Amino acid sequence: MSKSAPEAPVTTSQAGSISIIASRYNGKYTDALVKSASETLANLAPDLEVKVTRVPGAFEIPVVVEAVACSDVQPLAIIALGVIIRGSTAHADLIAQSITQSLQETGISHLVPVIHEVLLVENSEQAEARSIGDELNRGREAAEAAVAMIEVMGDVL
Repeated sequence: MSKSAPEAPVTTSQAGSISIIASRYNGKYTDALVKSASETLANLAPDLEVKVTRVPGAFEIPVVVEAVACSDVQPLAIIALGVIIRGSTAHADLIAQSITQSLQETGISHLVPVIHEVLLVENSEQAEARSIGDELNRGREAAEAAVAMIEVMGDVL
């Protein structure tokens, strides 16, 4: 687990929107991720519209990310947020692997940054440290990565 993130860009000069697709499952943690990401985006990209869409669980995130990427008005970036807590079977690993593959394929095929912060954790302590705490907050990091990628894509496209 990395404890150091790259420095965040101050702002973005791009106009448009960012979509956050987040699961409702493990709501205590996903709500905190959404809140942190939204607050960070308000600070780093105050002119961008932030659209939040909630889905039942992590497995439903990729289909909505794909739909958003295919929409007539494509956002400048899409942030996927969720928390999967590993159990005693392989189910969580299979779900996480499928989500990762799908999100990467969507980003590549539509040339839109898809920021993947669907967390696979061992227990509620790890979930809390990565979603509610300040030090490792993956919601904040997702927003910072989205703004950085908006700038990169603006430069290369």
